[in-house]
Amino acid sequence: MEKEIIELEQKLKDKSYAPKKFSVFVVTEPKIREIFAAGFSDRVVHHFLVDYLLPIFEPKFIFDSFACRAGKGTHFAIERLSHFLRQITVNSNKKAYYLQADVKSFFPSINHDILFTIIKKQINNPYILWLTKIIIYHDCTQQPIKKGQLSLFNKVPAHKSLFYVPKGQGLPIGNLTSQFFANIYLNELDQYVKHQLKCKYYIRYVDDFVILHEDKDKLYQIKNEIEKFLHDKLALDLHPHKWKVQNVNNGIDALGYITKPTYKLVRKRVVKTLKRKLVKFQKVKQEELDLDYVVTCINSYYAHFRHANSYKLRKHLWENHFGSLKKYLQPVNDYRYFKLR
Repeated sequence: MEKEIIELEQKLKDKSYAPKKFSVFVVTEPKIREIFAAGFSDRVVHHFLVDYLLPIFEPKFIFDSFACRAGKGTHFAIERLSHFLRQITVNSNKKAYYLQADVKSFFPSINHDILFTIIKKQINNPYILWLTKIIIYHDCTQQPIKKGQLSLFNKVPAHKSLFYVPKGQGLPIGNLTSQFFANIYLNELDQYVKHQLKCKYYIRYVDDFVILHEDKDKLYQIKNEIEKFLHDKLALDLHPHKWKVQNVNNGIDALGYITKPTYKLVRKRVVKTLKRKLVKFQKVKQEELDLDYVVTCINSYYAHFRHANSYKLRKHLWENHFGSLKKYLQPVNDYRYFKLR
């Protein structure tokens, strides 16, 4: 390890550094996608680069983008959305509507030239620009080491796979730099929405965004303008089947919850996933059951549930779906979490 670090330091000094082969595997949850994993030395470089760029770009980001930023995340985003809903509806006393949309095949569609140009406008350090360019333009699909269940690679849609994107396009999901570059790329959209379109109630999490407005027709107009901006300035498109304009009282299905002006519910898909796990746990023989893992897994779901109005759901699951697991687990504080008996 020490030898590898010394070699890396020398290569960075004399600018002979080049990324090594990536490992790549496919995950199926929450949806099927490729994950590219850089080697140790390349991850060191990624951290170095992000540590340099972060203080420059973080102050330029809007408050209401929430992905991969210190002190923020899905729960922060949901609380902010709830706050916006209460404000715009005056605690559910006024009508309001929402536009929800996401970018089609976002990471595979990021244009290298556009991304590098955006970064170059803010950085005048030639060395950092050299390193940034190497990371952005590196083709991680060149002879990668495929791991995991290899048959899954054939199930990844072509438009979501870096193996099929045009040259000069796409960033690998799994890199620290890719997550950070994604925020830099879509900060262009954030600035446009906030300062040109003057949208007061706007939040973004990676490539998903929600805008609230009192005027339903205005949201359709905003959607069209965003679509044009993305296409013309960032070479991106909205997903044609994943956008909607609806009354906020219908609930906004985002970030694992259904959020309404006065309360939040847990998304049905998350509940179904936990139910499947509970069934699976109960099929394991007692002597083979890893109880520490079981309680940790279940508590992670219940921690997610507690951010919603979910007391009845938590109680119902315990009473109707835990079955033989009740022998080993004990609910604590109104089903907030479980401990081993």
